[in-house]
Amino acid sequence: MLKATISLAALLAATPALAEDEIIVTALGIEQPSDEVGQAVTVIDADTIRTRQSVSVVDLLATTPGVRFNRSGSLGGVTGVSLRGAETTQTLVLIDGVKVNDTSGIGDMYDFGNLLTGNIQRIEILRGSNSVAYGSQAVGGVVNVMTGTPATGFAGNASVDYGYSDTLNAKADISGGSGIASGGVGLAYFNTDGISSAANGTEKDGYENIAANAKLKLAFTETLSLDLRGYYIHADLETDNGVVDSIADSSKSDQYVGYAGLNLALFDGKLTNRAAVTWFRMDRDYASAYGDYGYSGTNLRFEYEGVYQPVDQARLIFGYEHERPDYDFSGFGSVESHKVDIDSIYALAIVKPFAGLSLTGGVRHDDHSQFGGATTFGANANYTPNQGATNIRMSYGEGFKAPSLYQLYGTDVGNAGLRPERSKSYDIGFDQRLGGERAILSVTAFRRDTKDQINYDYSIGLYGGYNNLDRTRAKGVEAMLTLKPVDALTFTAAYSYVDARDRNTDARLPRRAANAVSVSADYVWPFGLSTGATVTMVGDSFNDATNAVRLDGYAVADVRASFPIMENLEIYGRIDNLTDEKYATVHGYGTYGRSAFGGVRVRF
Repeated sequence: MLKATISLAALLAATPALAEDEIIVTALGIEQPSDEVGQAVTVIDADTIRTRQSVSVVDLLATTPGVRFNRSGSLGGVTGVSLRGAETTQTLVLIDGVKVNDTSGIGDMYDFGNLLTGNIQRIEILRGSNSVAYGSQAVGGVVNVMTGTPATGFAGNASVDYGYSDTLNAKADISGGSGIASGGVGLAYFNTDGISSAANGTEKDGYENIAANAKLKLAFTETLSLDLRGYYIHADLETDNGVVDSIADSSKSDQYVGYAGLNLALFDGKLTNRAAVTWFRMDRDYASAYGDYGYSGTNLRFEYEGVYQPVDQARLIFGYEHERPDYDFSGFGSVESHKVDIDSIYALAIVKPFAGLSLTGGVRHDDHSQFGGATTFGANANYTPNQGATNIRMSYGEGFKAPSLYQLYGTDVGNAGLRPERSKSYDIGFDQRLGGERAILSVTAFRRDTKDQINYDYSIGLYGGYNNLDRTRAKGVEAMLTLKPVDALTFTAAYSYVDARDRNTDARLPRRAANAVSVSADYVWPFGLSTGATVTMVGDSFNDATNAVRLDGYAVADVRASFPIMENLEIYGRIDNLTDEKYATVHGYGTYGRSAFGGVRVRF
């Protein structure tokens, strides 16, 4: 045993160091080298997004560890993402730094159904409770979606493809910089005849999605700059009446995302300050045989964040936030409008007592105008004995989720006495690199305990209502392997085991399979052809909290190829669900069968 220990230590010490650390922004909301982060973070970069040819962001997320999703029917249908077995309402989502969870939703869940890859260039997924940095909703973790950074000089990209069910997918973006200004704009359009949302239906439900994004940065001096960002999504979706064909049901939605931030560095850059206003609005309108109705939610936020670094070995992060979420409903002869105020302060410290060890700890207090205050703590550590070839990580995080406005004030069902949901999250893991970046193995074990989870209680009021009923627990293991034995071949595999249960009944939490694995391989041939495939396998789960309705496991295989016609022009194509697998992520709703697409892209 001693010999084995010594041999392992010698191997780790002899492993070549990485040339440069990857930069992570989601752990604390600031740029950090990866070997400073003690939490589990997965990055999907621009090359991966382009190579995979995925249309929906969720399809990319599903290939990473710890992620489970469910979609009600065709592309554009209501789609929730669960991280490490948490509720889909406990995933905090950012688009270009703006919190976009829907304040008009039943549980403030962000609906990923209309978030297509479009001009998105990077996605970071942080797993584990992290309310110290992000406040309410970061119980399961954080998904941070980013558009591209404007290029120096001038650059542009455009692509268009067409395929199954009369599907057209087109996008373009341009960016550049001159003098003090740099910026970029992008536009994406998607239209399809779709499939039937009802699994047994025959009438297709069409879908249209238009997305636009813009960024502008003005660097007035080396220490003072202004950031402006915007994102917009419009979606029209034909739906069914639950799991039954219908031509009367449809929905329209508009999402508006805005950010304006001023950045100022003082004391020779030792103190950086960021003051920003962010705005998110979601409008959802529905038509049905029973009448028309609609929801509107807005979240206006003010953020101040300071980062003070007196020496290289220590950083202090502190800040204040104020947000005012509001919610409006109209339909069926009634109108509702509600809002709350939340004020938050936080402080974190990053300390490096000696080479290779990074320690982070922090505290946050949120004051909610309805239920009062919530204080959360968090700490993590990252240690490398060999300049980043091996990283040992561990973290403890607390999370809380404020009751949604609908849960607090909804007519007949609201409960103004609700408490926030609370969680405690623990994980430990390692990242091992061999041959520089030729092989990377990451393994993490985790556990999260949640209490005061909000659910519907039929025992209160005339019609029932929301109450703090549930206690849940999730534990498991995540693993990810990346291999690049030669420059032309990239292989990735992600596996996760998630045991998510109701602690009151020991039932498995619905729509969260225990086992999931995704394997991808891409190869660039000497004559320029690129070919690849992704196989995603998901185990059995249950559709309901009582575990009465089973969702069978499934395996979906996608293949793809691209070929450069000239330096800046290439053709590409893919076949999704190659084996025409029949499956469901929500009982009674349809999913796409085998479908093929082809197109062309240009870069300049």
